[in-house]
Amino acid sequence: MPSNARKNILKNLKRVVIKIGSSVISHHEPGKGLTQGLNPEMVLHYAKKIKMIVGKNCQPIIVSSGAIMAGRARLGINREFLSIPEKQACASIGQSFLMHTYEKKLDKQGLKAAQILLSHDDLGNRKRYLNAKHTIETLIDYGVIPIINENDTVTVDEIKIGDNDTLSATVASLVDAQALIILSDVNGLYTRDPGQRVPKGEAPAELISQVNRITPEIEKLAGKTTNRLAVGGMYTKILSAKKTMNSGIPCLLLNGLDKKSLDRFFDGEEVGTLFWSNKRKFGSRKHWIAHTLKPQGSLLLDPGACRAIAKGGKSLLPAGIKNVEGKFEFGNCVSLLNEKRKEIGRGLVNYNSSNLDQIKGMKTPAVRTLFSDHFYEEVIHRDDLALIE
Repeated sequence: MPSNARKNILKNLKRVVIKIGSSVISHHEPGKGLTQGLNPEMVLHYAKKIKMIVGKNCQPIIVSSGAIMAGRARLGINREFLSIPEKQACASIGQSFLMHTYEKKLDKQGLKAAQILLSHDDLGNRKRYLNAKHTIETLIDYGVIPIINENDTVTVDEIKIGDNDTLSATVASLVDAQALIILSDVNGLYTRDPGQRVPKGEAPAELISQVNRITPEIEKLAGKTTNRLAVGGMYTKILSAKKTMNSGIPCLLLNGLDKKSLDRFFDGEEVGTLFWSNKRKFGSRKHWIAHTLKPQGSLLLDPGACRAIAKGGKSLLPAGIKNVEGKFEFGNCVSLLNEKRKEIGRGLVNYNSSNLDQIKGMKTPAVRTLFSDHFYEEVIHRDDLALIE
């Protein structure tokens, strides 16, 4: 029976981020071990699905895992555990092969592909974040399919469980997508591990069709993957869904090994697990401020300023600042603290710490006199301020 939630998502679906896991595009022949490698036929299958989505006047952006998996096979490495340099070497050789395969298969569908490699450093820097956004937007304008991956070749922190699950959620917010689809090797989130034996007297595993709110109980249902080709597990997918839900972006977990799963979703069928509350807490910019940036300092606010920004949706003015802590520059992210030193928000400042220390507590006319042409009425404009609960 068609799901109203899924049908409502499809009505407004003009841009979708699709995360394709390593296990989805690898060979699954018994006895081949870790050298089974990339499956070009599965890449071709998803190239056809991308063409189908484009035909529905929807713009697909792909976040694809598989570089380390593909590189491992091409180097003939059959060990389960690799050192960081070995993972980076596998990513280096595997990424070019992975991208070449996507290019060939998409070309058969009359589509062009572009490679984009990102790291957390790129996404945490506002200029580079916006550069990435503008690049992706330009590629889409030209009808090119962006293929995004972690820059595993040179980064260390990003080679860890769940990196591309997290990346896909960030990209969905970055490009203002109307949905994130995570393709994995499971049908969705279950009430218990479907691969384990059910104790006598207990209920069997059931697929959860929709999650409206990610609670600690939901997080406990998620376990780590046993697939040695996969980097992430169910827990990272739950956390990714939590991030997209904060932006009002629905996240759908589908079995990518089921070749009909995407078709069924686009037909409005109740397939996979949908994470969606239909509530928008943050826009993409405020999501970036609240969830991507690391504060470079903090501002201690008086009660009036706290009420103004939390209840009234106002900008932060110099008069409401009691103290400036840390060293930061114009445009940096800072934490906003109440009198109990509880963080109530984060924002991008229009003054560096030295200048802000001069004008804290001052009224607007006095600040205007002091800084003249370099005057900003707001220390943090409300558009650059994200509240934290």
